[in-house]
Amino acid sequence: MGCCGVSFAQCHAIVEIGRGKKVSLNLLADSLGLDSSTMSRTVNNLVNNGFVQRELDPGDRRYVTIQLTESGNKVFQHVEETMNNYFQGVWERIPNDKRAQILDSFQILLTAFQ
Repeated sequence: MGCCGVSFAQCHAIVEIGRGKKVSLNLLADSLGLDSSTMSRTVNNLVNNGFVQRELDPGDRRYVTIQLTESGNKVFQHVEETMNNYFQGVWERIPNDKRAQILDSFQILLTAFQ
């Protein structure tokens, strides 16, 4: 089991959906690096557990978006808060005189990834 009563894969999906508010199954699968069938099973489990809901696009009923329910949003908020607190704690353990160096290094990495 991962956190908050969901697996790590489900938790990751909840975070991605929460950050995007509404996403398609294909976009979610791409974001998580999963194939559509694996993502579909994960979403089915999340729907069955009441964490997400599917919504048909009124303009194109073949297009389905996925969004968090109230329960899913609570899990999302808890995970975000936990992650923020963790990384804040890590940042605070870095000596003040080294923080600028780390930010510069992250900028170099970010540029390299683009």
